[in-house]
Amino acid sequence: MPDRVEILLPDGSCLTDIEYERPEQLIPFGCRSGACGACVIEVLDGSAALGEADPDETDFLEDLGRADGNHRLACQCRLLGAATVRVAQQ
Repeated sequence: MPDRVEILLPDGSCLTDIEYERPEQLIPFGCRSGACGACVIEVLDGSAALGEADPDETDFLEDLGRADGNHRLACQCRLLGAATVRVAQQ
């Protein structure tokens, strides 16, 4: 995974849109509906800029052992501003 890669997406974009901005896959995506867990990211900065996690996402992250408040499912995030994330280690 490249380090310090900056991607610019318009406000309101789904984080899944990142795949159209780079030739390599930066975040693995599976189902894109919040049911597989392939796209778990760790939010390093700007968690408010990713929108609120809904109860289904929160429950699923809990099932994955990632309910610490620092993890999200990238497929469920909408960018509302700047955020720094990294792909969570499985």
